[in-house]
Amino acid sequence: MRFAANCLAAALWASFAVAAFPADRNESRSLTWNQCLRQSADWYGGTDAVRVADNVLLYQRDSGGWPKNIDMAAVLSAEQKEKLRVAKRETDSTIDNGATATQMIFLSRVFNATKQERFKEAFVRGLDFLLAAQYANGGWPQFFPNPKGYQAHVTFNDNAMVNVLNLMRDVTRAASAYAFVDEERRERAGLAVTRGIECILKCQVVVNGNRTVWCAQHDEKTLAPAPARSYEKISLSGSESAGIVRFLMGVEKPDARVNESIESAMKWFETSKLTGIRQVQNPDPSLPKGYDKVIVADPNATPLWARFYEIGSNRPIFCGRDGVIKYSLAEIEYERRVGYGWYGDAPAKLLSEDYPRWRERNRK
Repeated sequence: MRFAANCLAAALWASFAVAAFPADRNESRSLTWNQCLRQSADWYGGTDAVRVADNVLLYQRDSGGWPKNIDMAAVLSAEQKEKLRVAKRETDSTIDNGATATQMIFLSRVFNATKQERFKEAFVRGLDFLLAAQYANGGWPQFFPNPKGYQAHVTFNDNAMVNVLNLMRDVTRAASAYAFVDEERRERAGLAVTRGIECILKCQVVVNGNRTVWCAQHDEKTLAPAPARSYEKISLSGSESAGIVRFLMGVEKPDARVNESIESAMKWFETSKLTGIRQVQNPDPSLPKGYDKVIVADPNATPLWARFYEIGSNRPIFCGRDGVIKYSLAEIEYERRVGYGWYGDAPAKLLSEDYPRWRERNRK
């Protein structure tokens, strides 16, 4: 997930805050949003957690969802709070980059620790937003309402749909964190998960009669693999597909279709791993970021997977903002080469740990 750091406390406010609230405000200035789900259980009942939760309520749109890439833990001035109240009518709610699901998880923890109803109410509004955003075919768009262009596609990119499904499944199972959700919404969440699984199974790409994995996004009507930004082509995803499979492995009493989907994807991960290479950052002060990202030979390197594989040839592909597919990371422009995650190892743990456990569990 990519959360933008945004320091909003002015020096005058900071000097006043240290004098008036020395412990809490020192913590407030150092806390960032991406740390807010990494705290000890008792922290969620404290004053700083409540302050951040009230920020989260201010950022919640009238639709019930949240925008992305905002440091919602930053201390807000009265003027900033007023601007956020006006911005509530914006239609930029999204599930991209962890947005909405992350805010809901945080609010549930603060509500359970404090029992302050406004946090429960905001969570429920978020749940209603997610339920309303789901397509009849079971997928979720990247933005809702009124998505534009590729935002309307069923979005697996950056685990967007998987994040929502994991949250929905926890709500359905009446996990202790979501015991406050009413039965009617819990049932609706269960139906949403069922439809989501069906969408996943239908989206799995078949090549030469064999199921493989998934594209980062699929057409919202046909469910065919679809492109997004100029450098995100129709392809097989070596990154997002790992999250999808991990979600499917959590299905209780999987049927034959789910089992086949998982087995096929695991076979693809095994055959598509890249060995003997390693991605490194070569220092170079002459370049804008002071380094270049290159691929070097290394017979002892652990396996990597490309983010995108060409459907049919199964070759890793790379693309700059010009939209031209290349077959080497070195061939695309510097800005995209170092500014995007072209390789990763997300499937490694699936192969070494999750898959063996899943097979053992399903033998019983």
